[in-house]
Amino acid sequence: MAGVWQQPFLNVFRHFKVDEWKRSSKEGDVAVVTDKTLKCTVYRVRGPVSAGNYIQLPKTSTQSLGLTGRYLYVLFRPLPAKHFVIHLDLCTEGSQVVRVSFSNFFKEFKSTATWLQFPFICETGTPRKGVGSPGARWTCLQLDLHDILLVYLNRRYSHLKSIRLCASLLVRNLYTSDLCFDPAVTVAEARCAKLPITPIPREMAFPVPKGESWHDHYVHIRFPSDSSKTPSEAVQKSCSPSEAARPVLRLLPHPADFSKPVQDSLALMVQKRGPTASRQAPSVPRPLPEVSVSCERSKVSSVGGPSGRSQEPLAWVETTDKHVASDSLHVSVHQTTVEPTAPEDASPQESPGRKQNQQEVALGKNRFQQRSFLPDPVLRLKGVIGFGGHSTKWALWTRDGAAVVYPCHAIIVVLCVNTREQRLFLGHTDKVSALALDGSGSLLASAQARPHSMLRLWDFQTGECLSLFQSPIHTVCSLSFSDSGEVLCGVGKDRHGRMTVVVWGTAQVGRGGEAVILTKVHSDVDIQAFEVAFFDETRMASCGRGSVRLWRLRGGGLRSCPVDLGEHHALEFTDLAFRQAQDGHILYVCSRSGHILEIDHQRMAVRCARRLLPTQTPGGPLPQKQTFSSGPGIAISSLSISQAKCAMGSEDGYLRLWPLDFSSVLLEAGLGDHQPTLPAEHEGPISSVCVSPDGLRVLSTTSSGHLGFLDILSREYSVLVRSHAAPVLALATESSRGQLATVSQDHTVRIWDLATLQQLYDFASPEEAPCAVAFHPTQPTFFCGFSSGAVRSFSLETTEVLVEHRRSGTVQLRGKATASRVCRCHRGAITGLAASPDGSLLFSSCSRGSLAQYHSSAPQCRILRVTANVVCQEACPSPSALVVSGDSHLLAFVGPSKYTVTVMDTASLDELLRVDIRTLDLAGSCLDSAVAVCFGPAPPGHLLVSTSSNMVAVLDATSGRLVRELSCVPPAACSVLALSGDGRFLLTAADRAIKVWDYSAQAGPGCQVYIGHSEPVRAVAFTPDQQQLLSVGDAIFLWDVLAPSEKSPPGSVQGSPGAPTTCEAGAFSMSDESRGPEGLRQASGPPVLVQKEAGRAGDGAWGAMGGPWDLGRPPNPRGWPSGLRTDLAAPGRQGMVTYRTNGEPKAPAGPGACSTGRARAQPPTRPDSYRHFTARYKASLLPKGLSFPAVGDERLHLKAVMGYNGNGRANLVWRPDTGFFAYTCGRLVVVEDLHSGVQQHWLGHPEEISTLALSHDAQVLASASGRSSTASRCQIRVWDVPGGSCRQLLSHHDTAVQALAFSPDDRLLVTLGDYGDRTLALWSMATYELVSSTCLPEPVYGMAFNPWDAGELACVGQGAITLWLLQQHGGDVSLQVHREPIPEEVGGWELTSLCYGTTPLLYCGSNAGQVCVWDMCASCCFLAWEADDGEIGVLLCSGARLVSGSNTRRLRLWAVGAVPELRRKGSGARSSSVFMERELTLDGAVVSAVFHESMDMGVVGTTAGTLWYVSWAEGTSTRLVSGHQSKVNEVVFSPSESHCATCSDDGSVRVWSVASMELLIQFQVLSQSCLCLSWSPPSCERPEQQWVAAGYSDGTLRLFSIPLIAMELKMHPHSAALTAIAFSADGQTILSGDRDGLVAVSRPRTGMTFRVLNDHRGAPICTIQSTRREYGDFGAEGVDLWLAASGDQQVSVWVSNWLQDRCELVDWLSFPAPALTEVPSCPPPSLAAFCPWDEALLVCAGLSVHHEVVFYSLCQKQVMKKIPLPFFAVSMSLSPGAHLMAIGFSAERVLRLVDCASGAVQDFAGHDDSVQLCRFAPSARLLFTAAHNEILVWEVTGH
Repeated sequence: MAGVWQQPFLNVFRHFKVDEWKRSSKEGDVAVVTDKTLKCTVYRVRGPVSAGNYIQLPKTSTQSLGLTGRYLYVLFRPLPAKHFVIHLDLCTEGSQVVRVSFSNFFKEFKSTATWLQFPFICETGTPRKGVGSPGARWTCLQLDLHDILLVYLNRRYSHLKSIRLCASLLVRNLYTSDLCFDPAVTVAEARCAKLPITPIPREMAFPVPKGESWHDHYVHIRFPSDSSKTPSEAVQKSCSPSEAARPVLRLLPHPADFSKPVQDSLALMVQKRGPTASRQAPSVPRPLPEVSVSCERSKVSSVGGPSGRSQEPLAWVETTDKHVASDSLHVSVHQTTVEPTAPEDASPQESPGRKQNQQEVALGKNRFQQRSFLPDPVLRLKGVIGFGGHSTKWALWTRDGAAVVYPCHAIIVVLCVNTREQRLFLGHTDKVSALALDGSGSLLASAQARPHSMLRLWDFQTGECLSLFQSPIHTVCSLSFSDSGEVLCGVGKDRHGRMTVVVWGTAQVGRGGEAVILTKVHSDVDIQAFEVAFFDETRMASCGRGSVRLWRLRGGGLRSCPVDLGEHHALEFTDLAFRQAQDGHILYVCSRSGHILEIDHQRMAVRCARRLLPTQTPGGPLPQKQTFSSGPGIAISSLSISQAKCAMGSEDGYLRLWPLDFSSVLLEAGLGDHQPTLPAEHEGPISSVCVSPDGLRVLSTTSSGHLGFLDILSREYSVLVRSHAAPVLALATESSRGQLATVSQDHTVRIWDLATLQQLYDFASPEEAPCAVAFHPTQPTFFCGFSSGAVRSFSLETTEVLVEHRRSGTVQLRGKATASRVCRCHRGAITGLAASPDGSLLFSSCSRGSLAQYHSSAPQCRILRVTANVVCQEACPSPSALVVSGDSHLLAFVGPSKYTVTVMDTASLDELLRVDIRTLDLAGSCLDSAVAVCFGPAPPGHLLVSTSSNMVAVLDATSGRLVRELSCVPPAACSVLALSGDGRFLLTAADRAIKVWDYSAQAGPGCQVYIGHSEPVRAVAFTPDQQQLLSVGDAIFLWDVLAPSEKSPPGSVQGSPGAPTTCEAGAFSMSDESRGPEGLRQASGPPVLVQKEAGRAGDGAWGAMGGPWDLGRPPNPRGWPSGLRTDLAAPGRQGMVTYRTNGEPKAPAGPGACSTGRARAQPPTRPDSYRHFTARYKASLLPKGLSFPAVGDERLHLKAVMGYNGNGRANLVWRPDTGFFAYTCGRLVVVEDLHSGVQQHWLGHPEEISTLALSHDAQVLASASGRSSTASRCQIRVWDVPGGSCRQLLSHHDTAVQALAFSPDDRLLVTLGDYGDRTLALWSMATYELVSSTCLPEPVYGMAFNPWDAGELACVGQGAITLWLLQQHGGDVSLQVHREPIPEEVGGWELTSLCYGTTPLLYCGSNAGQVCVWDMCASCCFLAWEADDGEIGVLLCSGARLVSGSNTRRLRLWAVGAVPELRRKGSGARSSSVFMERELTLDGAVVSAVFHESMDMGVVGTTAGTLWYVSWAEGTSTRLVSGHQSKVNEVVFSPSESHCATCSDDGSVRVWSVASMELLIQFQVLSQSCLCLSWSPPSCERPEQQWVAAGYSDGTLRLFSIPLIAMELKMHPHSAALTAIAFSADGQTILSGDRDGLVAVSRPRTGMTFRVLNDHRGAPICTIQSTRREYGDFGAEGVDLWLAASGDQQVSVWVSNWLQDRCELVDWLSFPAPALTEVPSCPPPSLAAFCPWDEALLVCAGLSVHHEVVFYSLCQKQVMKKIPLPFFAVSMSLSPGAHLMAIGFSAERVLRLVDCASGAVQDFAGHDDSVQLCRFAPSARLLFTAAHNEILVWEVTGH
């Protein structure tokens, strides 16, 4: 209670004399102004940086306000379109200071033990004319300081210590009081209406014009809402319907984050006190079902608006137990739905628990008839199918050995071994990470994964949660109880990444007390296992990598002592166990190398060490005791000790039983031995073992999610639980057999028995993922759709095991099932699969938009129809994507676009109805799209559509008319819909919640919300008998439906009217009203302060969803969570967050790992910035089984690379002082001497190189490439520059590396992952070890080291700049993180580039073309100017000059010498002193640049594949390296071989010098692709004539003159794209072939086409070749012999004399086509060429039955020779010199050189993709090869 001097309220500004600034302080732009609305003086606080402009009370942080009032009233108005921050420092009764912050800058709620951050988000309806928007109105913010601390931190409020009001806002005053005032009601109004409320004092009141409402001008927010438990009513004589629909300012909870105990509690609501509230009836609490807490629940009445929708209720939950805030998942917050009735129809009697208030009658209130949705709860969780989640190592025996305890994601399961019955412990909101049982089996401890870890202590017999408390460990990885249950130990890492051991005292738990922390210690050693000794609860032991330690709890402290391991100090120990021996107690420790150490606990010494080896053969004799040098040991992952035996689990999947002397194996069993058809390796490595208390059974778990036990006496292994190892995607149920089918991301399809919840059989598809599943309604068959587009039908009757090999992969079938039919008519992944209820038809849809219809009643399912582009291609696989009506007549799906829903006739696929979803909500602020569809019961024939605006639209399936709408309200749209068979209940699923709707209620249907899944729910369905419900996501949940059938009496079910509702422990149930958002959000997570502005209905929703920086980390003063899990503020610098890492490598992304992709369930979206590297898609694979030549025997040597990879980013380095110059092309690092042009090629990367970095001493080069198909991580290579060799290979990032940077002292290398990886890694260049790894919550665009401070690294990204301060302390690295947002005055854009200037300046470029300058000493941006029209991707600065490069192709030089002087002016600096000196326009977006220190010259790389030498002094740009931007289609040579020409899809024809490989001429045709090329042969008539003929995609043929450097002729001989072209032998005729198979003969002199050959019509012409020879021996006369090959495997050979217009067919070859199953998706071209060393031979390759090259004799008309190939050839070239042939393949990135004489083969790597082009030079000395846009030039030896 406040002191007397603070009663009844205190004017804070007056008491502390703010106007004098003696007891308070101000900083920045703070002024006194007059407000026209309030007609009084107010304080205006504004400025670009909130932290630099504020009012603070008291003056210094050492003082305290000492205000004890419960409520703080803040009278303020936010400045429009500006951010503001309010900081409150509150003191608890334990003298701890907690900061509470409110800001519209925060994106999401965040909390730590000392800080709470609440976003203030604007949420609005449509304002009335003349009324300002809520965001611009004066607001009375009423904060209940007592409840804020109690609810969110479970602490008791003492007093208010300090207040800081930061820009930008207007503030009138602050008041504190113990009274709850209503600002909308004056004293006179309260007395007149006799309302039970406290009116606002006159001093605090806002002026209201006469005759107008307070709420028309002002806003009232109470937070937390209704904490006084007395809802107040505002006076309102009458309210129009429009006034009743006034917006409500409330706190929206985060949709998915349950990381805090208070976030599991009541979903608090901020209620606007206005007409909406005034029309609500007063609420009277009634009892809630008791679980382990006692709660009260309020009935709520509300009035229907103009559209018949009920308004948002006013509700609260009153707790009577101190654990309610932490155990709220057991609480059902019910809001009964009401429907309005006429006053004369209202019953004169009041309903139970509710009295009519007299004020309702006086104010004209209507009375309403209540209609309940009963029973409540309508669902009860019966069982779950699944195991693990966070870890698969936790499974325990109960004390009697009759049951096992294990986690299934967020649920703890007790499974009876004999009956298989389950008992569930519910309450955790995230995956359970550790379990422990005490010695008596009466107390169970569990921890959940998400930081901070929440621990629960359970009464194991009753299932009651006795205690809930927060751990100082971020994620508890191990728990261990003492035998007495009075000591509990937990192990994990804290926010700094340090290993931490916490000991709790639990003696008082269960007796009304709480668990208390006895001690907490940090350890520098790794701990893999930790156990409390059963004989002494003060002694513990731990083991880990290289250490075994003994611990002792003594005198309130925990001390440890290492065991002297001697020669075993380097082993990785995985588990330990104590055993009672005759001479004391022995500690057994196992290792991953197979060692078993027996440690004397008293002497702390190793008594004996053994190394266990596996058996030689599975069926061989048992091994004897082995020595240390006998070979590789068993990788032991777990052990468990009984009195006579030791059980061990190993990573090879075997469970072994040993005697305690380890002399021989007693029992060795692979976990697949119980089922001979399943080899042991399919079960996965064993993750834990546990011997039962009687020593007769051994419980084991595997990493693949299997749980079972081995009976030692019978030697039989029994499987208790099988589970999917990844999220479940879809389900289907079967009625006659009671079976369930599920498909999962683990590439398996599993069949379950619904009665026993046991797996019957499964189907594994390693190479293609199953996406959808459906049972046949009448036959023992089910159908499955796969990611490859295949739809397979499986029979469940056969008993054989079938392995079926398909082109797209191998499907391995396990169990009693056979794949009977495979239907392949889709090109994309299957998104929907539905069978008609009558069993006659099956339908499937795919991601490419096609829809297929099958005849499924016949034994062989066959395809009837396939329609293209009818299904939405943006749809994700979903059970609700494709549905069939109950009468089997209608088919519905989302398509052709996401905005439409189509209904078809199932038999004919005729379109019957198309509904545009966008027209359903014309008043919406954004376009509405359809998400899921579902048919209702036949009469009345409804179609339900879930929309992106969180609505379920009920449509008439015949007319498309909107019947009604249901508001789903969750933060995500309902992706799944399901309706019960009788049409009573509707199921919707969004995120992790399931809603059950009373669908039969036509007006205002009520719903109940159920949670329990720890991951999003993917599918829901009723069982065929409608008595149970299935939901899948992280696991499979089976729910009982408690509602009686329609024929049952109302009182026959629990929860009927008049009886108190009861809820079993763990039933996650909440009920809510159809339009109120609170129901679901009360269980969703932390609150977010929401205030919607008028006219911006779509704004503010992002706040409820949470911002992108959501890593479960606490906030800092800037509202930004730091890189690693931490919340410790660093002293000395505001906004700093410090954490420490121990150099541990990055763990694979998992439920508990710091992972970017939001668990990476969905692929990340590429940011809209060209700065991000995206590897080009490649269908080819890395080479395997190559025939590399021996050193010195190579027939090819890589001579030169033509081109630069413009797809890379910062993939260019140049050191002017040393002359070192390097860039990338594909997967090669090209090091070139700029003077001589000689190149070196560093080969080693398997994929395209993304970026480069050169050390400051130019001795080390780092390069990074993307992840290959055979590797799980990206590859980073560290090269020795002088030697040109690879020093080290690094691997850490998952997708791609965005940038590399060396520290100024070259001691560290920083690698930055791309938008998919979001990881920042720090490497030591001395040891090449990973020093630190940080997960980034959002993509970072660039980074740079401070050149004057090796410990400062700057990163830029979305709207802010981030500074990392690196400090090394021995083996640890301490990182301090500071994030500074972009000032609003500069603009709301993203920073995309950065560079350091003169000290202390940092220049940053943005995606809007601005350059801003930061003062790094003051951490503020003081200058910005418009530097370009597009995104700036490159910035370089040296001295007084700055270079900027953008995606507008501009390169600009800026004079920034005056910027240091402007820095002194701060935010008042103007950019007029910065001017542009030079500007160049290049041929593409600038992606790389390096300049000399003087900035006079430099090298710049563009996306066009060009490297430019730039001279600012001369204002010129010169090409250094040039290449094609797109795929290279042809290379041809001049007759003298002095020049060559290339053409590409980019429309260019380029002429190169063969000697220097320099680009000489470029002919460019816009918007066309140049597909073929030919150089004219020497002409006797005009020897100086040199033509290059080019064919284009528009059917034109262009003739370019090389001497004239001009186009001489353009012809249009074809209507289709030209694909092949050749000159005749005399150069006077051009032969051209097109995509339609036509060959045109044209004369370049006249430009006329005089003959067209259509013999190959229907197939594209792939090759045309012409040679000069008299061929009278072929039976035809002519001077030219030429051939044409088409894509249908046809080759024609012709003899012609074009001057005489004569052309005769000599031969026609047809090659048989392979089977359709062997045809690749992109068929190879038909290749044919005349053999240069025997012109009577024709060499052919391409698509045929066999992979081979055929030599055909034109004289003998037969095949003379065949050379086999490993794959189809896509390119071929024959050497004019030696009998050599070069071949490129479609499947692998390899070039093969074949000696046709000897048959010798040599393979060469170097290309980044399949080699689509090979061309020998006429002299046979050079070979040109091309893969996409990269051209490699090889030197041929022995030619």
